[in-house]
Amino acid sequence: MAGPRVPDAGGNDDESNAPDDGTVTLPCGETLHRGEFDLGMREYECACGERHAVVMDMHPPSRFVPEDVVEVLRASVSPSDDDAFEEFGTPHLMGSVMEEFPDEVVAVDAGEDGTVGYALLWVTSFDARTLHEHVVELVVELMEHAVSHTRDDGAQGAFEEQMLDFDVEAFVDTYREERDWERGAER
Repeated sequence: MAGPRVPDAGGNDDESNAPDDGTVTLPCGETLHRGEFDLGMREYECACGERHAVVMDMHPPSRFVPEDVVEVLRASVSPSDDDAFEEFGTPHLMGSVMEEFPDEVVAVDAGEDGTVGYALLWVTSFDARTLHEHVVELVVELMEHAVSHTRDDGAQGAFEEQMLDFDVEAFVDTYREERDWERGAER
């Protein structure tokens, strides 16, 4: 099964040949230097009054879904040959979010900036919890698509039956509480 496309993460979607000054234009229009985003940051409280979700390439996909789901995705989704990433991961999840919400996500390629500690940065117009819900919904759609290609009608029916009882908001609440308890992570 082909994986989701990882959009080019060129900084700020700026098509001009202007020199890179490290400025990030957030989805709300506010700007700040990419050095303001530290490795532990999961949300940015913006001057616009909103909280923006922050994701970096080194954040594991298990930030959003359990590791056993990540393992299934890695076994099932094969990145294309020209993909910069050899296995399914956070860049693919954020690529899916960008495809679904193109005007709500800013992607920044900081690979040439050795001072920030990350190569890719995504900042969304919505908060970290809303991003978490969107990612889970997209993972469920990806899994549903994969199951639809199976020749086992029983597996398709079982998956559809399980999804009738699946509550994304409740899952996100439970998962975030569990991660917060285990690792002191974001809320």
